[in-house]
Amino acid sequence: MKRLNRIKYNETMTIEQQIINAAQAAVKELYGQEVPEKMVQLQKTKKEFEGNLTLVVFPFLKISRKKPDETAREIGEYIKQNCEAIADFNAVGGFLNLVIDKKAWLALLNEMNLNEKYGEKPVTEASPLVMIEYSSPNTNKPLHLGHVRNNLLGWSLAQIMEANGNRVVKTNIVNDRGIHICKSMLAWQKFGNGETPETSGKKGDHLIGDYYVAFDKHYRAEVAELKAKYVAEGMDEEQAEKKAKEESPLIKEAHEMLVKWEQNDPEVRALWKKMNDWVYAGFDETYKALGVGFDKIYYESNTYLVGKKKVEEGLAKGLFFRKDDNSVWADLTNEGLDQKLLLRSDGTSVYMTQDIGTAEMRFNDFPIDKMIYVVGNEQNYHFQVLSILLDRLGFKWGKELVHFSYGMVELPNGKMKSREGTVVDADDLIAAMVADAKQTSEELGKFKDMSEEERNEIARIVGLGALKYFILKVDARKNMLFNPEESIDFNGNTGPFIQYTYARIRSILRKAQAEGINIPATLADTMPLNEKEIELIQKLNEFGAAVEQAGKDYSPSGIANYCYELTKAFNQFYHDYSILGADTEEEKVVRLVLAQNVGKTLKNGMALLGIEVPERM
Repeated sequence: MKRLNRIKYNETMTIEQQIINAAQAAVKELYGQEVPEKMVQLQKTKKEFEGNLTLVVFPFLKISRKKPDETAREIGEYIKQNCEAIADFNAVGGFLNLVIDKKAWLALLNEMNLNEKYGEKPVTEASPLVMIEYSSPNTNKPLHLGHVRNNLLGWSLAQIMEANGNRVVKTNIVNDRGIHICKSMLAWQKFGNGETPETSGKKGDHLIGDYYVAFDKHYRAEVAELKAKYVAEGMDEEQAEKKAKEESPLIKEAHEMLVKWEQNDPEVRALWKKMNDWVYAGFDETYKALGVGFDKIYYESNTYLVGKKKVEEGLAKGLFFRKDDNSVWADLTNEGLDQKLLLRSDGTSVYMTQDIGTAEMRFNDFPIDKMIYVVGNEQNYHFQVLSILLDRLGFKWGKELVHFSYGMVELPNGKMKSREGTVVDADDLIAAMVADAKQTSEELGKFKDMSEEERNEIARIVGLGALKYFILKVDARKNMLFNPEESIDFNGNTGPFIQYTYARIRSILRKAQAEGINIPATLADTMPLNEKEIELIQKLNEFGAAVEQAGKDYSPSGIANYCYELTKAFNQFYHDYSILGADTEEEKVVRLVLAQNVGKTLKNGMALLGIEVPERM
């Protein structure tokens, strides 16, 4: 067989890439045809066969015109002779199982050891700019369990997109205007007696939420009274209820307040600002406790006017049309959809108009290449329409906008402690998770020899880790059941299980340091490696592929799954082999380097989920 230049082991090139190059060279040399890289399929070798990676030979049979096993053996022979990373091979039908040389594994481990962010792509000034919108709260109530899932998904997605080499801008659009806001304001005016967060001892968002509930309570009472009156006057039930809802003095006052707000009435605007500022201070506390934040916050009170202007521009260009009642619409029948209202007959805007306005403001602020909206799946149709409208209006990312649609989150008993009895308050949930983590850790004896301060900090890290991991390990598109009891478990597919493994690794490394063991930056290529150690290096090497796939699929659950698999693999290894009690010094050093890189990868992987890992547990 004619030998080409031998493909030497190349530390800057992955083992996979070296095999791919060698396979392409083999097909060209043996069968006289060039094949594209995508034809070269590699997969992990099945456990029952010897080898680490398997080359699928079937795509080359038309070119070789030979049987699968003969083609596999010929390509295997060529790769073994021409690629230094390969020590041996065996052919099973159309599958070529490749045994990777120990030196190649050690070189890979060295490469990992020298790179703090192995598996993640660097971000440069030339990287694409991805904007991610998440949270999107209303200023009339506190954040709840649904917001928790939204914020955790949005934050994690931002980390994953950055780990894939994108510049990321995290943004929030706050719904701070409209009738619902006026309801809280009016209720506070009428029933508040000047109450403030300071005088009540309540967070600002909770205080305003209470007044939203108070409005609803008084409004329902008014409607019931008016309905009874109209029924007594001879009206049927349905008509009486409809009229009662329209004639309620409270709802009329709230609408009057909204008109005044739109007219920039100084008194209404001052009250609006004061109460919203209370809410924002409350939100900030919750965001901080959750460990999320934003680079830029937009407010619908600013965006809706920009949206109106943009719609009017589109109308002038013939992109939209006006009906006889003065309302403005988009005709989407060519796209298989219906007509969509953009401006009401009185000229006021709808949500779609606000979203167009927000898009315009963002596009002016940032050179966006990709726009991702983290919004629940009940808005699927809204974003389908928005994508078409933004494309019509000339936004380059309009057609490609991503609606990261996620499902509902529920509790086993339907609710936890909550102020309204129907939703789970985010602050209550966080506090309950941290308290449960502290109790569980104490019961299991994890807090021995720790100060109270340290116990509280670890309870915070574990409680939030349990919450975040439990929510993020589920495919975001699915509805999920959140069970607080199941989430704080130091065994199984949970955040605390992974966190505890990390803390165990850190403990091993501290003991090694105390014993005066020097962990080298690079290992000599003569160091010993057993099969289980090779499996662990191979598992570590899969982190980059997991990050890349999670970026393509917009899937934090992919990262959670990888962290769990790596944790299981390490724990199995730790069960079978002693690290500090290894038979030789060389084995000890190799295993310490391995443990160090498992710890680092777990820390980096969990950071992509917004989860901290404790040094001790």
